[in-house]
Amino acid sequence: MKNTEGSSEAKRRAGEHAADLVDDGDVVGLGTGSTAAHTIHALGQAVDSGLDVRGIPTSFQSRQLALDAGIPLTSLDAVDGVDIAIDGADQVAERGDGGFDLVKGGGAAHAREKIVDAAADRFVVVVDPSKLVDPLDYPVPVEVLPDARPTVAGSVRALGGEPTLRAAAHKDGPVVTDNGNVVLDCDFGPIGDPASLATELSALPGVVEQGLFVGLADAVHVGSTDGVDVRGE
Repeated sequence: MKNTEGSSEAKRRAGEHAADLVDDGDVVGLGTGSTAAHTIHALGQAVDSGLDVRGIPTSFQSRQLALDAGIPLTSLDAVDGVDIAIDGADQVAERGDGGFDLVKGGGAAHAREKIVDAAADRFVVVVDPSKLVDPLDYPVPVEVLPDARPTVAGSVRALGGEPTLRAAAHKDGPVVTDNGNVVLDCDFGPIGDPASLATELSALPGVVEQGLFVGLADAVHVGSTDGVDVRGE
């Protein structure tokens, strides 16, 4: 379930602003979603102008966008590390320690996104102002092995959440992730302790990955019609 609020101009400004952080020779994690798409387009233009980078896509969508933009691609097992990852979010909450907690997975790519974002030396989030909240209260996407859906749904209810199997928009049946799994959107209402909930969800048998990104982001670039507000580093 994607959070579709926010203006296209604000998203464009945030995505392009973060693309300017990429240096020659960098390995870049390429996020998924409408705001990260602006970063990919901007990087493609920079590559056309001579920037030497390699991208690691986090989804089929970001891979296709990067190929169309002319960005050379690689994979985690072919590089020594990821210099920077740039990705969007469905919600962002600032922590008391100056860090950030996120809900991601509106595009059902959060498993691969988390792997790449966590591997990066810097993880930069690009959003519009509508994504800033306190506290997080967006349904948490949980990628689940198909056979485990009933038991995981029951466990989510025991944790106080209401799980909903994400339905596909243009076919009968559920959304299927790039990994071949299904997604439960789990509504817990306001999330007072994202770290504890993330730990509990990750421990459920059959869960591949959950969409709480706790303390992973180094900076958040918030686009608006007037410019970009950089929070964090």
